[in-house]
Amino acid sequence: MGGQLRAIPGAVLGWDMGAALALGRALGIAPLAVVELLPVIEAEMIRKTNEQIEEGRSDGREESFRSSRR
Repeated sequence: MGGQLRAIPGAVLGWDMGAALALGRALGIAPLAVVELLPVIEAEMIRKTNEQIEEGRSDGREESFRSSRR
């Protein structure tokens, strides 16, 4: 899901849920299970991703993160 992000400079806001649902369907996961589990998984992954971005700012890695996302 790395390429299907909703983001602003310096922070990730969420994933493209349409892409996430399509991925679940392609993997054969029941749509109801995807709808139930995805918000919890998304929230934790975004929290961790934003923590890593913030850590990068404190040690000077933010610019390298930005350039890798382009």
